[in-house]
Amino acid sequence: MTFQEAGGQGSGTSPALPPPALREPVERVRAGWISAVILANLGINAAFFGPLQVLLAQQSQYFDPVNKEAVLALATGCGAAVSLVANPVAGALSDRTISRFGRRVPWVLAGTVLAFTALLLLAGAPGIAVMVLGWCLVQAGCNGAYAAVTASIPDRVPTFQRGQVGGLAALGQTVGIVFGALLATLAGGFVLGYLYCAVFLLACALPFLFHGRSAPLDRADRPPFRWAAFLKGFYISPRRYPDFGWAWLTRFLVNLGNNLFTLYLFYFLQDAVDHPDPAAGVLVLTGIYAVAVMVTAVLGGPWSDKVGRRKPFVIASSATIATASVVVAFAQTWTAALVAAAVLGIGFGMFLAVDFALLTQVLPSAADRGKDLGVFNIANSSPQVIAPLLAAPIVLYLGGYSTLFLVSAVIGLLGAVFVVKIRGVR
Repeated sequence: MTFQEAGGQGSGTSPALPPPALREPVERVRAGWISAVILANLGINAAFFGPLQVLLAQQSQYFDPVNKEAVLALATGCGAAVSLVANPVAGALSDRTISRFGRRVPWVLAGTVLAFTALLLLAGAPGIAVMVLGWCLVQAGCNGAYAAVTASIPDRVPTFQRGQVGGLAALGQTVGIVFGALLATLAGGFVLGYLYCAVFLLACALPFLFHGRSAPLDRADRPPFRWAAFLKGFYISPRRYPDFGWAWLTRFLVNLGNNLFTLYLFYFLQDAVDHPDPAAGVLVLTGIYAVAVMVTAVLGGPWSDKVGRRKPFVIASSATIATASVVVAFAQTWTAALVAAAVLGIGFGMFLAVDFALLTQVLPSAADRGKDLGVFNIANSSPQVIAPLLAAPIVLYLGGYSTLFLVSAVIGLLGAVFVVKIRGVR
């Protein structure tokens, strides 16, 4: 690997060369490393979305058919609350980790083992309480692993290649979503579904454990640990780092709109569309969505690298995502759902690739990449907490799915508005 001196938004130039673990990468990463990142993202997202799209809904309905929406909201909300803490804490601790494998690999290993064990616990859960506990542990493990994998990208990938790698990482995420739905559907029930997801997660994480090494952090370069400074570091001042703040808000709004769209997809197909097999319907929609994401993520990331611009791509993708919600708000049919899945995929593929590249260019500090990306990933996980709180009363008391999808569209469009505020990236 070749590195140059690292800097971040608002940071000055140091006359001394930073230690290898903290230098800005300048050499392109190779196919083997990129493949390991793709597979890790694939496994983590399969373990996330197999349960989120199908298995938790089936299990909630099994335990309480009358109050299935509330049970699902409880499980997903509690799990997302755990992710709010697990992701930034794991990222911050990985920044300080001393290992001959680098700072990130040990956390990918630990997170994978925890999530694997928790999925087995979910498979044998005797009731709602254990189901909620199991899902919280899955969230803790997967978020710990994901924080480390994500932080490895700015550790290893030069700025001029981040759109490409961001698009390929998004490809892994998307294929993981498809595989999660596929594993859940092929299993024929939530017990086997959880087991399939657990084995798949473990298999996909293994390549990163062998290929994900990075420059290790020397003990002399690690600052002393102080609780006050550690906890204070999770607050990144939007006044001092405004571009980071606007990027965070953009990601939060787009993800909140997306979570409102997808949270009750299984029940939407079952109760509003009257689909004869909602689980199979989710799989079909996910497949269409995934194909569209893969095309726009793989093409859009390198395109933004080539033109040297990020914001126009983020604005266009946010508006496209909102359009998908409008389609099903006014036409609750299977045909409309198919169209919406394609439109959502087109927008979200571009967003995943380019918005991530944009973010890595506004990180405050090379020494805190894991922590800062963990804080940013709260913009991914906090909507999972908020979405059930908004969605359940909207569906049950405030107009049903039409209102839910319109709210999703409006919130997503705000993401396109606020990205304009970012000044340090074109």
